[in-house]
Amino acid sequence: MPKPREVVLPPTPRSAGRSIDESFTALPLRRLADAALARARALGADHADFRYERVRSASWTLRDARPAGSADTTDAGYAVRVVHGGAWGFAAGVDPTEDGAARVAAQAVAMAELSARVIRAAGTEEWVELADEPAHGERTWVSAYDVNPFDVPDEEKTGLLTAWSERLLAAEGVAHVDASLLAVQENKFYADTAGTVTTQQRVRLHPQLTAVAVADSGEFDTMRTIAPPVGRGWEYLTGTGWDWDAELAELPGLLARKMAAPGVEPGSYDLVVHPSNLWLTIHESVGHATELDRALGYEAAYAGTSFATFDQLGTLRYGSPAMNVTGDRTAEHGLATVGYDDEGVAAQSWDLVRDGVLVGYQLDRRIARLTGLGRSNGCAHADSPAHVPVQRMANVSLAPAPRGPSTEELISGVERGIYVVGDRSWSIDMQRYNFQFTGQRFFRIENGRLAGQVRDVAYQATTTDFWGSLEAVGGPQTYLLAGAFNCGKAQPGQIAAVSHGCPSALFRGVNILNTTQEAGR
Repeated sequence: MPKPREVVLPPTPRSAGRSIDESFTALPLRRLADAALARARALGADHADFRYERVRSASWTLRDARPAGSADTTDAGYAVRVVHGGAWGFAAGVDPTEDGAARVAAQAVAMAELSARVIRAAGTEEWVELADEPAHGERTWVSAYDVNPFDVPDEEKTGLLTAWSERLLAAEGVAHVDASLLAVQENKFYADTAGTVTTQQRVRLHPQLTAVAVADSGEFDTMRTIAPPVGRGWEYLTGTGWDWDAELAELPGLLARKMAAPGVEPGSYDLVVHPSNLWLTIHESVGHATELDRALGYEAAYAGTSFATFDQLGTLRYGSPAMNVTGDRTAEHGLATVGYDDEGVAAQSWDLVRDGVLVGYQLDRRIARLTGLGRSNGCAHADSPAHVPVQRMANVSLAPAPRGPSTEELISGVERGIYVVGDRSWSIDMQRYNFQFTGQRFFRIENGRLAGQVRDVAYQATTTDFWGSLEAVGGPQTYLLAGAFNCGKAQPGQIAAVSHGCPSALFRGVNILNTTQEAGR
């Protein structure tokens, strides 16, 4: 089995000068960690780590330019995880005292001892061991943003959403407008018995507007903004990173033309897929499929398995030679970007698919050691202090061609096809192999030119057929980092935010369904 290419590791993840929230650093984080780790060592743990986490999540929603709801919640506490007797132990608490932290550590060790007895009684010999990771000392990391959205008055947030909603409502044919904004500030403190101590802060935003049209017949449809959720601050809504004026200006016209558009004729078409749609296909068919815990069967009880099994590493023809996909914890503004993961592993970038061939997986420290792949690439994450870290998705992205074509040039090479923009619904099987995706906007391509919208489009394929039909990817000028706040995994369930970058891309001979006709069968 060929060895995956060595990961690319920046010497020290940097935070561009931003500082950690003082209300977080004022907490007795080191004292709690020292007490917990000392107790775990005294009780014989082979490894122990302490994680204090505070996650503030807020949302604002408007319906027809009027407030429809808001929320502002904070989840805070700490957890201790140990390896003892070849088994995991985990416990969480909220008592902010050294004695409380020590008690939680003792509970984690007791759980490991019980788990070890149960495992041995069951006859398994799978001991928990962790891949080596250098001790990083004390490190601080803050994500890339200019203005923390929680420093902006709520009146300013709802005022901007109101103004945008009123602008859309004033347009002909728009009957209703839904507007929402989600904001998260995530603070984590981590310390382990090897000597790594990290303090981190991540900020992310997800703004969204949806315009609704209703015909006299009662028929209705929607058109949503394609601006992606991002690891940015308030500046994202006021001019940096997205042209909101242009997006809002074109939305009513796109909706009106969609209402008048004919349904698609099913059949085989060439597709040019915009990154605002393709990111979700990458997420479902590549991102989840290359989580190695899934490929090994550890997610089978809940979220499925993977067709990209471990025995195919280095040989599986995932797609065409134009397909180059990376896992990346370092991408600027990425939703899954960190300085260090929840096992103290430094952020990295590495290949998953190279020239169309599967060459890597996403790993945490246990899976890396279990499979002999060497070092973890930093994919352990927990979404709250009450949850144990599990293997979670990095920013999984399709690389553009260095001097590749524009989207218009990709379209010009298509005689009969469809141009797909924006994500909507999706469906994929438990092995991440058979899938179907829809979108926000579909345009006919005739003789290399756009020829109006069509409706009710879904593209359907198997993962390897779809990526095998990839003929060309656009250049860097077509690249967009999109993603989602709510990727789900594990039992008990956890969610994680993750981004997927990609250029526009051309696929040949993809099966197209008419969703209205399919629903009527």
